[in-house]
Amino acid sequence: MAKMEVKSSLLDNMIGVGDMVLLEPLNEETFIDNLKKRFDHNEIYTYIGSVVISVNPYRSLPIYSPEKVEDYRNRNFYELSPHIFALSDEAYRSLRDQDKDQCILITGESGAGKTEASKLVMSYVAAVCGKGAEVNEVKEQLLQSNPVLEAFGNAKTVRNDNSSRFGKYMDIEFDFKGDPLGGVISNYLLEKSRVVKQPRGERNFHVFYQLLSGASEELLHKLKLERDFSRYNYLSLDSAKVNGVDDAANFRTVRNAMQIVGFMDHEAEAVLEVVAAVLKLGNIEFKPESRVNGLDESKIKDKNELKEICELTSIDQLVLERAFSFRTVEAKQEKVSTTLNVAQAYYARDALAKNLYSRLFSWLVNRINESIKAQTKVRKKVMGVLDIYGFEIFEDNSFEQFIINYCNEKLQQIFIELTLKEEQEEYIREDIEWTHIDYFNNAIICDLIENNTNGILAMLDEECLRPGTVTDETFLEKLNQVCATHQHFESRMSKCSRFLNDTTLPHSCFRIQHYAGKVLYQVEGFVDKNNDLLYRDLSQAMWKAGHALIKSLFPEGNPAKVNLKRPPTAGSQFKASVATLMKNLQTKNPNYIRCIKPNDKKAAHIFNESLVCHQIRYLGLLENVRVRRAGYAFRQAYEPCLERYKMLCKQTWPHWKGPARSGVEVLFNELEVPVEEYSFGRSKIFIRNPRTLFQLEDLRKQRLEDLATLIQKIYRGWKCRTHFLLMKRSQVVIAAWCRRYAQQKRYQQIKSSALVVQSYIRGWKARKLLRELKHQKRCKEAATTIAAYWHGTQVRREYRKFFRANAGKKIYEFTLQRIVQKYFLEMKNKMPSLSPIDKNWPSRPYLFLDSTHKELKRIFHLWRCKKYRDQFTDQQKLIYEEKLEASELFKDKKALYPSSVGQPFQGAYLEINKNPKYKKLKDAVEEKIIIAEVVNKINRANGKSTSRIFLLTNNNLLLADQKSGQIKSEVPLGDVTKVSMSSQNDGFFAVHLKEGSEAASKGDFLFSSDHLIEMATKLYRTTLSQTNQKLNIEISDEFLVQFRQDKVCVKFIQGNQKNGSVPTCKRKNNRLLEVAVP
Repeated sequence: MAKMEVKSSLLDNMIGVGDMVLLEPLNEETFIDNLKKRFDHNEIYTYIGSVVISVNPYRSLPIYSPEKVEDYRNRNFYELSPHIFALSDEAYRSLRDQDKDQCILITGESGAGKTEASKLVMSYVAAVCGKGAEVNEVKEQLLQSNPVLEAFGNAKTVRNDNSSRFGKYMDIEFDFKGDPLGGVISNYLLEKSRVVKQPRGERNFHVFYQLLSGASEELLHKLKLERDFSRYNYLSLDSAKVNGVDDAANFRTVRNAMQIVGFMDHEAEAVLEVVAAVLKLGNIEFKPESRVNGLDESKIKDKNELKEICELTSIDQLVLERAFSFRTVEAKQEKVSTTLNVAQAYYARDALAKNLYSRLFSWLVNRINESIKAQTKVRKKVMGVLDIYGFEIFEDNSFEQFIINYCNEKLQQIFIELTLKEEQEEYIREDIEWTHIDYFNNAIICDLIENNTNGILAMLDEECLRPGTVTDETFLEKLNQVCATHQHFESRMSKCSRFLNDTTLPHSCFRIQHYAGKVLYQVEGFVDKNNDLLYRDLSQAMWKAGHALIKSLFPEGNPAKVNLKRPPTAGSQFKASVATLMKNLQTKNPNYIRCIKPNDKKAAHIFNESLVCHQIRYLGLLENVRVRRAGYAFRQAYEPCLERYKMLCKQTWPHWKGPARSGVEVLFNELEVPVEEYSFGRSKIFIRNPRTLFQLEDLRKQRLEDLATLIQKIYRGWKCRTHFLLMKRSQVVIAAWCRRYAQQKRYQQIKSSALVVQSYIRGWKARKLLRELKHQKRCKEAATTIAAYWHGTQVRREYRKFFRANAGKKIYEFTLQRIVQKYFLEMKNKMPSLSPIDKNWPSRPYLFLDSTHKELKRIFHLWRCKKYRDQFTDQQKLIYEEKLEASELFKDKKALYPSSVGQPFQGAYLEINKNPKYKKLKDAVEEKIIIAEVVNKINRANGKSTSRIFLLTNNNLLLADQKSGQIKSEVPLGDVTKVSMSSQNDGFFAVHLKEGSEAASKGDFLFSSDHLIEMATKLYRTTLSQTNQKLNIEISDEFLVQFRQDKVCVKFIQGNQKNGSVPTCKRKNNRLLEVAVP
């Protein structure tokens, strides 16, 4: 039987319906029930044709692993269960293989998972495209741009902990092979009002909290910030901490991402300085103050915050302070300066903070674009990913919600147009008759908002630009006059009488019936937010900043480029951006991901049907299904269709030999499917009603069960026959082996019997031969023994007289030799260790070996001492020679000597060569320095001590001042005749000089040192090596010294010291100097 290739399909093992086009019956209730059933089984993705519906699970699911990426790679869109990877793969393969530019539009309300969906699309494309060092670097930069933009553009809202507060469109550029070359990011309408004020339960942008939580103490100090959130007025405190969010770790991730994207260290620091400045702007507060002319003006309460902001941004404090207090208006050649009251000052402060942050965000996007843009000029393929805010309906809807919903109206319009276009193109391509499809066209709502003459945005701009008093109320009056008759505009103050008594419509509001439902807009703030004014004084103050980044953000502040033309309004800018975006999207093949939020609690396993129903309505998903089903609900290529259903017809099973289309025609004719239920295209079959498809699936399921039964029957028959034949062969084999075994056993018995008989015969013969050989051997040995005894008797008889004379001497020598041999062998095993200080030695075994034993001990000691000395380096030998010399000079003579034995002789205690303080002294001494030590020189007149640097070189003894390093005395070693010291435990010693020498003019020297033994030893050895004469070392408790013309007796006495254990010296009279030693 030929092996059948089995492929999985969207229709296999379905939970609910994987493609809503096949849902039967189609209504809102069955649509929601199908989504809920799949959501409960962790199936969060569902198709509407080629559109993917994604329900946010609010938890991690194991469906995004590398194995899943490989499963969906290069697979047909409907081949596996619905997944965002399937749409990503379809878009990527269309771009790579068919050279079609793609765009992926991700829509849905806040918290529905749009940002995560865009990340998954980018990660899939990065995983399946080419490899290589350059390609991987580009992919990493594209992926790492997300954390940076999320930190600066996302915030925690009541509906989403990571809500995008800006629209993002990224064009990823590929080469002809499908490898990424770079990308371009466009941002739309950052919600900059969030910088200065956040609704209850929401946070400011992530970067503020990440900076305060994750920055080091050093960085916070540099930015003049504190870690406490409550110190800053722009940060809401009721939701500063978010469960499951580690702001400190996210800050490290953002810093790392900025480095990967290509931000230099100084650029990253400049960005954080601007963020810190925005944060501190909120702490500036104003107080009212009246002028002489009666006008109110404002003053800053605490200028410390202003001072720190100016230090951060390098702005003159007086310039910025004046910009917060005055406003200069220029008209032609005139300038008028007016004071700002407290309310105006707060408005100016908040406007500056909002503009500073929004311009910083735009600069970040441009800087990222510089890093990730394609470097080559070759033609590129483009895949666009649009992650933009979803439709928003809040309790209080203002200007931001108005333009966000306008953008969603445009996206819905292009979605319907491109969907219908795609359907129509496929029908034409497959040569199927196209029928007109009725659908709601929201162009009338778009026209209400964007019409250049009487659209809401145009009237808002007109109201902002006209002279005179302009308020939100005058703008609403204008709307009531122009839009009163529009069927999608509602206002209680309009001419339309049907809304006069509508209590759900306040007087200061208007309502628009969007495609997603009615939205009530508060008119308050529309004019100010559309104007988005920043006083020119503040722009000029920012331009004067020494901070390069801030200066570049406010080019209009340059006095040389003053432009009196009013800047474009926020509404007109956004309208132009949306128009450019729509034009861009229309040039690409669209792919849609519709994101749905299952509940408002951001919790897993909860499916709120009313909330989902609302989203299904405003996303127009049912209408999208009806558009897909208006003609034919299901279509499939002939080859997979024949492969799936060929078992339903005997002519096509198991293999069809002809074209696939002919096989499908034969199959449908055999099954008697009504002709009106299907049509044949060029490469696909189109099925009109889902019921027909489900009937085919039921028939296939029943046929597969029948085939499974048939396969089981054939398999069981084959298994039984195989078992019988095996048993039969086994019986033959067993019988053969039994007969063989019986014959082998009989043969072994006969063989063993013959061997026993043979062994007995051979044994008898061998024993007989053995007896004969033994008799012959005994006879021979007896004759030899008799001859030996005879010869021995003859020899003893001949040599008996010689043996008695020499036997004693021989025995003595032999015994002595054995005793000595035994002695040496025992000594070999009892030898002590090789340590020269080990005095153990084996005891003497015999008295006559006494001298030998002592000599051997002496020789062994000399030998191990030589082995120990051979290990010394030259430096160690010199140290031990000095220590030996000290022992010979002072042992048992000087009480200080024992404490010096364990101290190494270092010589250079001051490190003159390394210490810059003694550079002058180092330059003056050219010889090698043997000793460099600070000693106390005893004054000859009063016995007081003075610190001096004692230097000993190869030829001279020098004394220098400790502070200045200036040499005070220099004595040649030939003029030193003697060194005197006491026998007690003190450090005093006298250096006697040759009478008549130049150095002896003032008399001998008397010193006190902590290293007396070392200094005397080195002085003795150096003098001996230079003069070949031994220096006299006198150790006595009384000795004479020459002080100028007098001889003075230095006497050492025992006494109680005031200074503890420190000896003291005192001049008693002209002939006596007493040293009191403890």
